[in-house]
Amino acid sequence: MDEAEFTSGGGRKPAKCFSYQVLTSRYFMVFASLLIMSLSGATYMFGLYSNDVKTSLGYDQSTLNLLSFSKDLGGNVGVLSGLINEIAPPWVVLSIGAIMNFFGYFMIYIGVTQKIPKPKIWQMCLYICIGANSQTFANTGALVTSVKNFPGSRGSILGLLKGSAGLSGAIITQLYYAFYGDHNSKSLILLIGWLPAAISFVFLPAIRILDSNTSQQPKEIKAIYKLLYISLGLAGFLTVLIIIQNKFTFSRLAYIIDGMVVVFLLLLPLVVVFREEFKIWKTKFQGLSNPSLKVGTEVPPQGITLPQPEQKAVPESTTTTKTSCFNMFKPPNRGEDYTILQALFSIDMLILFTATTFGIGGTLTAIDNLGQIGKSLGYPTKSTTTFVSLVSIWNYLGRVVAGFVSEILLTKYKFPRPMMTTLVMLLSCVGHILIAIGIPNSLYFSSVIIGFCFGAQWPLMFAIISEIFGLKYYSTLFNFGAVASPVGSYILNVRVAGYLYDKEALKQLEAKGLTRHAGEDLSCVGVQCYRMSFIIITVSTLIGCFVSFILVLRTRKFYKGDVYGKFRVELEATENEIGTIKSGVVPFETEGQDATLSNGAISAKH
Repeated sequence: MDEAEFTSGGGRKPAKCFSYQVLTSRYFMVFASLLIMSLSGATYMFGLYSNDVKTSLGYDQSTLNLLSFSKDLGGNVGVLSGLINEIAPPWVVLSIGAIMNFFGYFMIYIGVTQKIPKPKIWQMCLYICIGANSQTFANTGALVTSVKNFPGSRGSILGLLKGSAGLSGAIITQLYYAFYGDHNSKSLILLIGWLPAAISFVFLPAIRILDSNTSQQPKEIKAIYKLLYISLGLAGFLTVLIIIQNKFTFSRLAYIIDGMVVVFLLLLPLVVVFREEFKIWKTKFQGLSNPSLKVGTEVPPQGITLPQPEQKAVPESTTTTKTSCFNMFKPPNRGEDYTILQALFSIDMLILFTATTFGIGGTLTAIDNLGQIGKSLGYPTKSTTTFVSLVSIWNYLGRVVAGFVSEILLTKYKFPRPMMTTLVMLLSCVGHILIAIGIPNSLYFSSVIIGFCFGAQWPLMFAIISEIFGLKYYSTLFNFGAVASPVGSYILNVRVAGYLYDKEALKQLEAKGLTRHAGEDLSCVGVQCYRMSFIIITVSTLIGCFVSFILVLRTRKFYKGDVYGKFRVELEATENEIGTIKSGVVPFETEGQDATLSNGAISAKH
């Protein structure tokens, strides 16, 4: 952040304007990341347009689930974006993601609307994989950058930004109603193609890694909590709106007004950005504008001892050691910077990957099949939109609660994040059982539980990776952890749920004495369509809970220590510097060494 410069004659160069400070600030970067993440969750909206794809292209459920798997594969295999982010600035990553987003979903749109000849199945899988893969570029460009800029509050940042991504399904739905009304769901595919791409391009300059001397600010968590309160307000408004829209028919004007309110709440964090930056602006110029200070180039008078900055020891558990990429089987201590190979071959990573495969894979299967589950159980079409929106809202709440609550529990009570992951997976079993039983209206409750548990697992997993394996190669390791999701989705969604659904649907056709014609979609009716699938998913999730508990036992000593000790030292140093400026003591440089004087000749430059 730019401050005033003082010359030898006591003159002062004009300080760069406050608006420039805001646009280049760390809090504006968080705001830009919030907007990008709030519109990057198109992969969670598959249930809204999956029936259009199925009927327009004549797919059976197995084919549709294969398409869903391709979406999950693209949406979570972000190793490429991580590797690009290791060697290129974030704006390159975001630009690539925006182009991929538009191309992938636009090709799906013109295929479903039959503006081109019917695409082959592999082509549709490729299009949705490319479109969904753009989400990993948004995550890497915006979220990973924010975590590196707020290393001491990573749990809260992860919860806030991943929560915004989880809320994006409900946000885009309301904007879709405002743009197109609720009678043309195929236009939703076009919207999720151009809107996220446009937002990413607008905020490209704002997303960047900040200098180390500006990456820590005192009391930053208070500003993050203010952004959280606004985000909670948006989630609350969307929840009420979804309930009302499910009960009443809205006019086009009403949808437009609702969309404008959503846009207003999305832009409201700018108020927090301006307030926080004004405080920093005022604080940093408070000491420099003191008329009792004489500005010049003279060295300090003899006899004055220059106070040296207090040296604080970095906790031993967080010191960085130099390791070789080829020394993969001799990793450093937990909390230090692992190389990519050391992390990938780590037992801790294998355990975390396995638990995530079962945990997230099961909840993702439920989310991707919500449309078909509701249809098989006899819910009206309008309820499907409600289910998807409920999942989006509670997906958001799960991410926020997991991020912020786990941060509080870890900081105050040394409660390990892997233990919270285990408890969340155990809760998700309740949602799976409700689907398997098929009690009337239980799908509303299971949507809430599964949405919450699906969302909660993401910030927990990403925070665990950053804490155990360090931040040096976090861009790549972050995306490797996400690969567990499509692996679980393929096993539980394609090979289990899709196969058993089609098997039951064919059995029903045979019972009616009918045969399936080529190009005809395959439908199943009744609770038996998904009963066995979700019994299997429940058992798989329980196995994931057991595997996750093994990680709890392995890391219990690590989480009892000071996980963020290194970053706390840096933050305290920043607080001391700002406290010095407030007291009228201005820092200056002389022969490459920092010193402070409360009176005398000063040459200050920041």
